[in-house]
Amino acid sequence: MAPIRSKARSMTRRLILWLTGAITAFWLLAAGLGVMVMQDEFGEIFDSALQETAERLMPLVVDDLFQRAEVSGPRQLQGTTKPKDEEYLTYQVRDASGRVLLHSHDVSATPFEAPLKQGFWQGEVYRIYTAASVSDTVFVQVADFMGHRREAAMEGGMALLLPVLLLVPLSVLVVWLIVRRMIAPVNDLRQAIAGKDSGNLADMELPALPTELQPIAHSVNLLLSRLRAALDAEREFTANSAHELRTPIAGALAQTQMLIGELREGPTKSRARQIETSLSKLARLAEKLLQLARAEAGIGATEAPIDLAGVLDLVVTDFQRASSTPDRVRYQHQPGAALVRPVSEDAFAIVMRNLIENALVHGTPDEPVEIRLDPDGAVYVTNGAKPLSQSDLASIRTRFGRGTTTRPGSGLGLSIIDRLLPQMNGRLDIRSPAEGRSDGFEARLTFSG
Repeated sequence: MAPIRSKARSMTRRLILWLTGAITAFWLLAAGLGVMVMQDEFGEIFDSALQETAERLMPLVVDDLFQRAEVSGPRQLQGTTKPKDEEYLTYQVRDASGRVLLHSHDVSATPFEAPLKQGFWQGEVYRIYTAASVSDTVFVQVADFMGHRREAAMEGGMALLLPVLLLVPLSVLVVWLIVRRMIAPVNDLRQAIAGKDSGNLADMELPALPTELQPIAHSVNLLLSRLRAALDAEREFTANSAHELRTPIAGALAQTQMLIGELREGPTKSRARQIETSLSKLARLAEKLLQLARAEAGIGATEAPIDLAGVLDLVVTDFQRASSTPDRVRYQHQPGAALVRPVSEDAFAIVMRNLIENALVHGTPDEPVEIRLDPDGAVYVTNGAKPLSQSDLASIRTRFGRGTTTRPGSGLGLSIIDRLLPQMNGRLDIRSPAEGRSDGFEARLTFSG
């Protein structure tokens, strides 16, 4: 069973998410600690205000009480008409028995729940400070509404948290910019490695790489040098083998054909013809291997533009002369059509020979092979054939891939073309059925630039 591959994840994205999450967590932690410290500080400030207010009221209250002969009931201090929810401090003056002698205008005569004991007391609604005087016979109790404290703490907390909500997006942007800048050398190295293929195995030159990435670049360059040596040896062996085989194969084929001519009809002559067929296949395979070796050697491009239309005319003429049915190869060179590109004549001839040869071999024998050069420089090769499936279209473009055909061939023609076209800035599009038909096979060759 093949291993299950996990979905690729971006290192940059994960780094940004983790850094942003960490920064956000630290901001929220700092804001939370700030709120806690602020609540403690607010508590100290409010408690100090409570105590100071009670201590300042005490001498005034005692002086007022001693100036009055008798206090018959609680008296209410007349003040402003400010709403109750804006009163931060209220107070009551009580005697030793707990009776209310005096109270602020916005608090009832009902005694506070706080005991008559000097110091702080906190209930669900109020926090009260009690101050005692005259031998603990007069008590001043100043109350602070807890809702005011909670409101102050909430407003202070929001003052700390709101900037965090603004700073988090800004932090994301800053982190993204920093990570993008720091990851840039990694992207440069990745693109340099991705650009390497059998047609480009030169050493990478990235002098600005950080120290951490330089060993990777050095290892890749070392691997490329070994790969170049291996490919050069393989190409040299293929080219030499194909070249050295052509002469003895041609000699053996000629001798076999002479032998066939001298033999009478019978089993021996039939075997000689089988030998001839095998030698012919071997000769074609050697020729294809030689073409493949030349293609991998990089013969596709030239510096000066060349009119390839003349090369196409010559290739088509050769096929027409060599064919037993020259009328089957039909060539249409439209008026004004030109194909001037910086492409090697030999490479273009190899491409066109393979396309036309495939059309002749694998096409319907009684249908023509049409070659057309359009004014835009596109070359079409169309032949009759049964429609091919998508799997067959993909198979024939692989090395030694032949699809489901039983016709003779090596399966290297389209592989050679696909090897040469990137060097020529060309592209081959194949389709079946052909354009405007219900059957057939069409190859369209185009060049950019």
